Order: sequence, then C-alpha cells, then structure tokens
Amino acid sequence: MASSNPSATPLRIAIAGASGRMGRMLIEAVMQADDCRLAGALDVPGSPALGQDAAAFLGRPSGVPIVADLHEGLRDAQVLIDFTRPEGTLAHLAVCRELGVKLVIGTTGFTDAQKAEITEAAQAVSIVMAPNMSVGVNVVLRLLDMAARALSQGYDIEIIEAHHRHKVDAPSGTALKMGEVVAAALGRDLKECAVYGREGVTGERDPSTIGFATVRGGDIVGDHTVLFAGTGERIEITHKSSSRATYAQGSLRAARFLAGQPQGLFGMEAVLGLGA
Repeated sequence: MASSNPSATPLRIAIAGASGRMGRMLIEAVMQADDCRLAGALDVPGSPALGQDAAAFLGRPSGVPIVADLHEGLRDAQVLIDFTRPEGTLAHLAVCRELGVKLVIGTTGFTDAQKAEITEAAQAVSIVMAPNMSVGVNVVLRLLDMAARALSQGYDIEIIEAHHRHKVDAPSGTALKMGEVVAAALGRDLKECAVYGREGVTGERDPSTIGFATVRGGDIVGDHTVLFAGTGERIEITHKSSSRATYAQGSLRAARFLAGQPQGLFGMEAVLGLGA
C-alpha cells in the first residue's frame, strides 16, 4: 500500500514471530509499504531462523536479522506487530513498555488477568488489540450489532467458525468477539449465556443462549458465520478469509494509527473510524 505522504519519515516496525506464517506475511506487507520500514524481527530462542535476514524468503534482503534478544530486536522500532502466543506477547509487552515501543496485538487466547495486564500497560504506551485485524471482519462486527438489536426476539443465535489444523485455541478470538458483540447488543453477558459444546441428550435449546461450533482442518485461513435462526427464515452473516494478507494490511493500518497516539488501548473500530 502506498503512502499518502511519500515524503514522510517511514514508520519503523518490528515483527514478532518473524519466521512463522503470519510473521512472514507481515514482513512482506511492511517491505511493500513505502511509508513503513522493517526495523526489527523477533523469534523464539532456538529457532533455526535466528541470524537469517528477515526478508530472505522474499529474495529481497532487508538488512534486518531475526533475533531472540528483545532489546536488540526492538531498539530501533516505533511499533511492534505481534501475532504470537499470550505468554510471548506479554514478554514482548514488558520490553515495549520499557523502551516506549507501541504495540499492535493480534494474539488471541488471553485470560482475563492477562488482558488486565495489557490494559494497565496501555497507560504508558499506546496499544491496538483486536482478535482480528481484518477490515472486513470489523465491519461485520458492526453489522452484527445492528442485526442482534433488530432480531432480539424469536431468533436463535449460533456462531460457527473454521480454521486450519495448526490453530491452538478454540473458539477463535474472532468468534468470541462476535459473541461478545451480539451479547452486548442483547443486554446479556456472554460468560453467562455461551454454550461451547453439545453432546448427548441436551434437552430443548434455551433461547437465551448463544451457541458456538468449532471446525479445525487443513489450511483454512478463517471462516466465521453468525446464524440468526427464526421461524420460517434464517439470516447468516459470514466472513471468509482466503489469505492472511488481509490481517497484515489491517495491522499496518493499526500501526499507522498508533503513530499519533501517545498512550491508550484501542480496538480496530477506532482505527477504522467505526465508533465505539
């Protein structure tokens, strides 16, 4: 994506999980953006990628080696983009806070205590955290809020998500966010009304619940459907990702947004100007 102001100083971005699928997609996006510069690349100790040029897979060297030392990898960065694991993200967060590096968090699977730690850190540095950085998904979240309010009576709500075999958390962070949006629109608490599995003689469906179904297999990037099932009709709001590139481009939009934010915790709705 080209810069709207080519003369501006490029935004210096570091990437966590640099040798992973998402890490490489993020590196490629940064390398293609003329208003951004790759300033650091992190991976776990013991990774065979350590010491390699972070963009070697593109055949276009960046001059940035992949390192495990967080201070070394972040010393020249303004923003870190992190799609790793909760424990790794929190370790990165501590060093980002120390160095004044802003953070885009696409990691999912955080506990409430870990989320509280991120919220506290946002008093010192600005953070965008979202379970899905896709622009389309975040537009869908707004549509779900509207639909849930209009379909609050007489419709059963089910959320179906599918991802690749390597995904380690379920339901996905995006599915949970969808559930949270729908529950909030209905004046419910997702923790009280979510049903994450059904087996055996379950009895009739409780109309106040929000059901989740999870599929894992193959190389599915990410499919999400929210089903509003009424009498005589069904409304389905679906988003399907065919490439991780959409997450990478959304992450760059989030990084650009953070450039103007000294501190605070933001979601993608703020980045995209969709309101609260």
